[in-house]
Amino acid sequence: MNGYAWYASLLKPSWAPPAWLFGPVWTGLYTVIALSFGRVFFLTWKKVLLPKTALPFALNLIFNFAFTPIQFGLKSNILAAVDIVLLLGTLIWAIIAIYPFQKWIAYAQIPYLLWVTFATILQFTITGMNW
Repeated sequence: MNGYAWYASLLKPSWAPPAWLFGPVWTGLYTVIALSFGRVFFLTWKKVLLPKTALPFALNLIFNFAFTPIQFGLKSNILAAVDIVLLLGTLIWAIIAIYPFQKWIAYAQIPYLLWVTFATILQFTITGMNW
């Protein structure tokens, strides 16, 4: 059974969004992430920002990109739950780290923060329902 069929077979709460919604939401979020994170990395490369400011952004990308292979490749709700907590944590850290220097980048993360917070609650709910 492929990962997406496996995920579709899992028990989910009634408030889980339909599968078709994830693509458009992530497309919008990845656009904002590319622009804002790209700016952070550019400013770090230009030595306007210290590398420690860019670190949570880099870690966030790693955890973000790891989620799909963990959830759908390994088919592990538990590891996906751990990953999404790390994703949420590094996002909060990134917002706090960038706020003193580039407030617009911090504010641009609000939709991403809201979605990842919702996704974290959803992931823990699905993990619990399928324990």
